[in-house]
Amino acid sequence: MHLRLFELARDFLHNTGKYQVVGGIISPVNDAYKKKDLISAKHRCEMVDLALQCNDWVKLDCWESDQETWTPTVQVLEYHQNILNSITNSNNSQMSASKKQKLDVENMNTVNNNEQTKNWDLSQPVHLMLLCGADLLESFNVPDLWATSDITRIVGKFGLVVVTRSGSNPERFIYESDILSRFQNNIHIVTEWIPNEISSTNIRRALRRGNSVKYLIPDAVLQYIKEHDLYLSNKT
Repeated sequence: MHLRLFELARDFLHNTGKYQVVGGIISPVNDAYKKKDLISAKHRCEMVDLALQCNDWVKLDCWESDQETWTPTVQVLEYHQNILNSITNSNNSQMSASKKQKLDVENMNTVNNNEQTKNWDLSQPVHLMLLCGADLLESFNVPDLWATSDITRIVGKFGLVVVTRSGSNPERFIYESDILSRFQNNIHIVTEWIPNEISSTNIRRALRRGNSVKYLIPDAVLQYIKEHDLYLSNKT
């Protein structure tokens, strides 16, 4: 369902008349992230890659999951923004051929060299935003979960696109947070008006119980799950 968030976010931003979305990035979290039942990054990256086979604007980037340890969200955002800045700067400068070649090598496996980014317009400066659900927005108000400096940099420097369900009240969480209120103009609330109760948690539960999830996830991903016995046992 994460891919659906990208579509909703792109439509919303385009409809504001202020933004032109050139691409999206999915960055699987590192194995060191403390989450129960998190399967290996290798499998997660493979499944994302399969799910994106028919997508021409969202790409997979495994830099975060390839690191030796967990990387805070704000550092992941800054990494990708720096890569995008390097690419646009190289496209708009009279950089020597040898220097450009060096840049391409350094950015191997990043947005500059990925087949899925061939339709991205990186000729102009690109601003990165964090796409998330309302649960992440709410988590900013959980004591000691996020560093205040990280929240400030995420919302103040990058901004959020928050996809919520009809009937939710994300504005309340913004109001209750001094930091979020200060940068509320950088927070874009997108309402999903078409009810959809499908979640990754429910899909994993169905798989554990041996129930069919056909048509809920791409066939290629389902086949990969079966071949590697993922979510069906304690294997990861």
